Amino acid sequence: MKWVSALHCASSSASFELKIVIMAEEHDGGSTEGLPPPPPVPPDFSPAKAEPEPVKKKVLRVPMARRGLGSKGQKIPILTNHFKVNVTNVDGHFFHYSVALFYEDGRPVEGKGIGRKVLDRVHETYDTELAGKDFAYDGEKSLFTIGSLPRNKLEFTVVLDDITSNRNNGSNGNTSPDRNGSPNETDRKRLRRPYHSKTYKVEISFAAKIPMQAIANALRGQESENSQEALRVLDIILRQHAAKQGCLLVRQSFFHNDPKNFADVGGGVLGCRGFHSSFRTTQSGLSLNIDVSTTMIIQPGPVVDFLIANQNAKDPFSLDWAKAKRVLKNLRVKTAPANQEYKITGLSEKPCREQMFTLKQRSKDENGEVQTSEVTVYDYFVNHRNIDLRYSADLPCINVGKPKRPTYFPIELCTLVSLQRYTKSLSTFQRASLVEKSRQKPKERMQILSNALKINNYDAEPLLRSCGVSISSNFTQIEGRVLPAPKLKAGNGDDLFSRNGRWNFNNKRFFDPAKVERWAVVNFSARCDVRGLVRDLTRIGEMKGISVEPPFDVFEESPQLRRAPPVVRVDKMFEEVQSKLPGAPKFLLCLLPERKNCVIYGPWKRKNLADYGIVTQCLAPGRVNDQYLGNLLLKINAKLGGLNSMLAFELSSSIPMVSKVPTIILGMDVSHGSPGQSDIPSIAAVVSSRQWPSISRYRASVRTQSPKVEMIDNLFNKVSDTEDDGIMRELLLDFYVSSGKRKPEHIIVFRDGVSESQFNQVLNIELDQLIEACKFLDEKWSPKFVIIVAQKNHHTKFFQAESPDNVPPGTIIDNKVCHPRNYDFYLCAHAGMIGTTRPTHYHVLLDEVGFSPDELQDLVHNLSYVYQRSTTAISIVAPVSYAHLAATQVGQWMKFEDASETSSSKDGITNAGPVTVPQLPRLNENVSSSMFFC
Repeated sequence: MKWVSALHCASSSASFELKIVIMAEEHDGGSTEGLPPPPPVPPDFSPAKAEPEPVKKKVLRVPMARRGLGSKGQKIPILTNHFKVNVTNVDGHFFHYSVALFYEDGRPVEGKGIGRKVLDRVHETYDTELAGKDFAYDGEKSLFTIGSLPRNKLEFTVVLDDITSNRNNGSNGNTSPDRNGSPNETDRKRLRRPYHSKTYKVEISFAAKIPMQAIANALRGQESENSQEALRVLDIILRQHAAKQGCLLVRQSFFHNDPKNFADVGGGVLGCRGFHSSFRTTQSGLSLNIDVSTTMIIQPGPVVDFLIANQNAKDPFSLDWAKAKRVLKNLRVKTAPANQEYKITGLSEKPCREQMFTLKQRSKDENGEVQTSEVTVYDYFVNHRNIDLRYSADLPCINVGKPKRPTYFPIELCTLVSLQRYTKSLSTFQRASLVEKSRQKPKERMQILSNALKINNYDAEPLLRSCGVSISSNFTQIEGRVLPAPKLKAGNGDDLFSRNGRWNFNNKRFFDPAKVERWAVVNFSARCDVRGLVRDLTRIGEMKGISVEPPFDVFEESPQLRRAPPVVRVDKMFEEVQSKLPGAPKFLLCLLPERKNCVIYGPWKRKNLADYGIVTQCLAPGRVNDQYLGNLLLKINAKLGGLNSMLAFELSSSIPMVSKVPTIILGMDVSHGSPGQSDIPSIAAVVSSRQWPSISRYRASVRTQSPKVEMIDNLFNKVSDTEDDGIMRELLLDFYVSSGKRKPEHIIVFRDGVSESQFNQVLNIELDQLIEACKFLDEKWSPKFVIIVAQKNHHTKFFQAESPDNVPPGTIIDNKVCHPRNYDFYLCAHAGMIGTTRPTHYHVLLDEVGFSPDELQDLVHNLSYVYQRSTTAISIVAPVSYAHLAATQVGQWMKFEDASETSSSKDGITNAGPVTVPQLPRLNENVSSSMFFC
């Protein structure tokens, strides 16, 4: 079976001959010696003018316009957290100026955070030169005014006192003052003059003029660079408004320094509740979208208390100081008794009572030289400064100085400043605690948002007033529709009835039950009655129609291996399994000692799926009951090729545009390392439907790519003239083989994890790769594409107007708060059981198939019901959820690679040149088309 036609080879050899001829003519710089004379020119010959071939200009695709609104479903009144905005000054202009900051000696200011203080001082000092104008400053290099400043280029000099950033009184800085040598010298300076002043030069130069009319144009669907810039100015005004109130700013979210908003999630980390607010263009005009937002901050207060919580230590004397040094670097502290603020640069090598420094005496010797003596930090603070130190003597000091000139403080005199972001990834337990503490019921959330609008008091913001912006205090009322749940089929033709987006298999068999045969149990030191577990699994399996044969054997890990490295433990277990079993098992049930973050998981999955091609299911036997085992069998059945439930539409082949024409459905996702890790490769996963006309069976292809790159770069990967090693080829060939030798005529792509600014890249980079992969298999084959982006990471929420409950599953919204031009809609397919439902925002970027709005919305809704791991509708289409699972699971393999293979930097020094991304081992062909990710 091969789609590649012979045409490919023929055309490449013809062009090769042509190249040889041209090269022969060009050889020796066009010399004609030794060549036969040219043929005679006929007398009536006039040369034809060579027309250059028109260069094909690549037309850039843009997201499609809305095709109309859906009408299916029961209407329901809904409130949303969009607040209507009126803009009266549409004839005005925003003027954009570039800002450059310099020190007195002409060096540019590098540090972030000082800009706002400097510009505030410019505003106070040079009000007349600025013609009394207010401005919106983004904190970095851009400043905006309404109407122009008196001149196109302005230069100012300002002096700032005491550059210590203190968010609690209104700044957002990260800079620390230059310090000199010893604490004593610093002290004397402080006594002589209370502040260290610094001079800054500020250059403000005209960059662009943005008509406010652009906002009105965007609302009519005519988006332009100007309209995006104009909205950006309004968002910057909101940021500046929050900065002036002393908030921590994280993009368009603002966090007040109020302990009522803090929730301890463990490890010295607090969840801090704040608000997101941004302007959005919608079908019903401009709106302000306000939502509750949470960021992670370092626990403020004594440094020692933070370290004890961070390391879960019992007291300061059992802390790991190497770890403490890493976690404290660059955090800001206030020191007692002077209440000065500094940035931590490190820790002292020795404890406080042994750490020496040179103390300069006040008296001079007979030659007029300043006398110095060596003292310990402890001695200086206790005896010279008369400060009582209770526990610092045997602990390292905090260093806030420069590398060559350290400045030490005993640790108990240092307290961490509030609102400092914690940017590392949270542990599983911290994440669970955060979710539990930050969720709110719909009514509670509405109350908090109403209060937020009052607290923010945007009506008092002079810049918004100058734009003629007024903001309604009421939630926008819209009309939603509740789509009926699709019918589901279980085994023996039984119907599964879903109520509130949920169903169960009580007294029902799986639609297509698999067989659990040639299998064994391996136990990595989990405490468990394995025989009882196998007995219960067999009993429940039979109720669901799964025949579970008795296992070959139970392999217990030997106790002395418990402390061995994870990879060694897995290898030893495999040696044991191979030595005892007659042949390779088809399935291994693996018992793990910990429920979350077990170190065995990654190496175990990799060994099974990549090296041996064995289906495996892990469990941590804590609270194992019949319901738990029933859910476990959903996963085992799907992995072994069975199917738990199926849409009735699939069975009757009545899904519009999908059941009658071979259609492949793809889910794509890229998973990145945690924020602090810049050298961990990103993992791209694409899942595809198989065995058309089914839309419930999927397989996955997973590859690594450069860290933090969102566009998938391996969809098409031409390694030679006849060979493509990309993801798509693998999936298309599998579809062809599993769907009765049919090529897909429709390719429906669901893409997760891209923001609106990347839509054009999806349409022009990723789609091009998909088309190339198809053409490489068969030049004449032109399938039709549908590209849909699914977003969960947005701030639009919906509430029932007449009920305190979440919106019902199946609620769809495509009016009033959607895009004025583009084709998008919100869907809450699932039942929000706790907290407030987060709708999925679907953006249809391309539809060459020609679905009607109702047909497409129905398809998306149906795909939320085919997820084999649960008996509920899920919040996003199953193929996207599967892609996420596949990327995450294979990402676990990477964690246990030798660090030298996966790391591009050693000791913080990044190697020059492009980083080579380590390739993942491919799935063994025995499991490559299975739902191993379930």
